[in-house]
Amino acid sequence: MLYSKIEGSGKPLLIIHGFLGMSDNWKSLGTQFAADGFQVHLLDLRNHGRSFHSNEFSYEVMVQDVYDYCLENRLESVDVIGHSMGGKTAMLLATTYPNLIDKFIIADIGPKFYAPHHQDILAGLNAIDFSVKPSRNEVEEIMKNYISDFGTRQFLMKSLYWLEPGQLAFRFNLEVFNEKIEEIGKALASGLVFEKPALFIRGGNSNYILDTDFEGIKAHFKLATFETIPNVGHWLHAENPKMFYELASDFLD
Repeated sequence: MLYSKIEGSGKPLLIIHGFLGMSDNWKSLGTQFAADGFQVHLLDLRNHGRSFHSNEFSYEVMVQDVYDYCLENRLESVDVIGHSMGGKTAMLLATTYPNLIDKFIIADIGPKFYAPHHQDILAGLNAIDFSVKPSRNEVEEIMKNYISDFGTRQFLMKSLYWLEPGQLAFRFNLEVFNEKIEEIGKALASGLVFEKPALFIRGGNSNYILDTDFEGIKAHFKLATFETIPNVGHWLHAENPKMFYELASDFLD
C-alpha cells in the first residue's frame, strides 16, 4: 500500500508528485486545500518517498497502486492534482477509472511522448558513492558538477535521509530508475478519453506544454481548459504557489 499523509476532512483530493519527488513537496499547498474543506491525500508513488520499492515501474502499475489506495481508503469520488510524472499517472487513472474522478488538475505535463531528458540529473545522482559516508554538503557538492540549477538540487536533496547514524541514502529507488527511465516519457495511448472537467496549468518558462499541444490534449480531454503561470518553469507550484493555489482552487470550486 502506498504511503500517504492525510489532512483535513471533506471531498477527497489526491495530490500526486512528479519524478524523483515525494509527498512532502506538496505539504504547504496540501494544508491550504485542507483548510478549504478537502480531505487531502498526499501520496508517495512506488519507488519514491516512504512508499515501497519495486522492480516493476510503469504508469500502469502506478495507476493500479493509486486505485488500490482508493479502494483501501473507501474513496469513491475524488479530485486529483498531478505534477509531471504524477500528472501522467493522473491522466491514465482518469481514463482507466473515469467513475472514480470528478475533476483533475495537471501541472506542466501533456499526454504526448517526451524523449528522455533526465540524463544530467541521473548522472549526478549516480556519481554519489554512499559507501564512503559523505555528508549532506558533500553530496550537494558532487551534484553541482552535473546539476547547475540550485532549485533542482534542493528538490533532490529533499529525498536525502539518514538511513542510520552517519549513513545517508536517497529515499527513491535510483537503481530501478536507471533501468527504466524510458517509462517516464511514455505517451498516453490513443483512444483513451475522459469527458469531465480537466485543467492543465503550465509554466510560462517551461516547454513541457506548447500551444501546439492543446489540440492533442483535447483529443483525450474534451473539456480541458488551460492556464499559464508566467515567469516560472517546470516546478511551477513551488515557484509561484500563490498563483497555482488560486487557479487550482477556483477550478475545484
